Amino acid sequence: MPIKQIVIHHIDKKPDGTPAVIQFADHELPAESQTTETLMADLNDAYNAKQGKAWGLFHPESGAHPFSGWLSKYLKEETTFLEFSTESVEHLTKMMEESNLSTGGHVLIAHYVQGMTDYLSIALLHHSEGVTVTDTLDVTPSRHLDVGQLHVAARINISEWQNNKQSKQYISFIKGKNGKKISEYFRDFIGCMEGVDGPGETRTLLKAFSDFVESEDLPEDLAREKVSTLVEYATGQTKQGEAVSLEELSSLIDEDRPQAFYDHIRNKDYGLSPEIPADKRTLNQFRKFTGRAEGLSISFEAHLLGSKIEYDENAGTLVIKNLPTQLVDALKRNQKG
Repeated sequence: MPIKQIVIHHIDKKPDGTPAVIQFADHELPAESQTTETLMADLNDAYNAKQGKAWGLFHPESGAHPFSGWLSKYLKEETTFLEFSTESVEHLTKMMEESNLSTGGHVLIAHYVQGMTDYLSIALLHHSEGVTVTDTLDVTPSRHLDVGQLHVAARINISEWQNNKQSKQYISFIKGKNGKKISEYFRDFIGCMEGVDGPGETRTLLKAFSDFVESEDLPEDLAREKVSTLVEYATGQTKQGEAVSLEELSSLIDEDRPQAFYDHIRNKDYGLSPEIPADKRTLNQFRKFTGRAEGLSISFEAHLLGSKIEYDENAGTLVIKNLPTQLVDALKRNQKG
């Protein structure tokens, strides 16, 4: 993951409402330093693992949304990365004070390359207090940047922004639980509007897959295998911060007929884009539905819902078709006894 430019500024903002103080870096961090590379790798891992992200695109550049213009000037080499980051942090600080919801922190801004794609990451980081062991085997207090506790961050796919004018998902950002306002000021700082509903798109993909499995009338073991293929591929993409390619997924689901699932999606018009940002939480829920209460334990694979298992929300009941032979035999024996 080659790093092109990276810098950290600091915003000292107290929760008591006193004016924020910015400590601007007067130099960039060394891009080829092992420490810097480790920091970015850890940040990417933490960001990719976060659930509750949203995807979108830039608002048109304006006085209210100047960030995309500053980024464009930097990419055209009309301004330096340090100047771009300084303007950005000044604007972020203003948004913080207006929202009065953040306590500041270290602002990391990095331009890096992954594969053939340029990205810009922006994250608000905080310190954690800990303890370390010295060379003389004593213990001493230690402070470190805690990238694991990442709550305010965004990533911009620069290549897609520049090369795909129709895209509505080249920006991702941590939305926070229930869309908390603490992340809204950060979204407004970037000038981002939501363009793609990740959980909704993922649910549509899984519905299309369940329909496909049912239409193919596959044996349960083969259906289970294809479920695993879908979830493993989609989860792998989310871990890498990449979108799910429907064509690539189709080829993995059926190697003999690599276009079969893709054609099913197109022919049934589910309204999915060729690439979608998968939602990790929705994927995890797809594997199985489980529940247990008062001696009753139920567990079934999600793709059976709507085919062998029907759920009536109003009545609060499940109707199970084609019961397992062992269960049927046990029930019969109980009736006779």
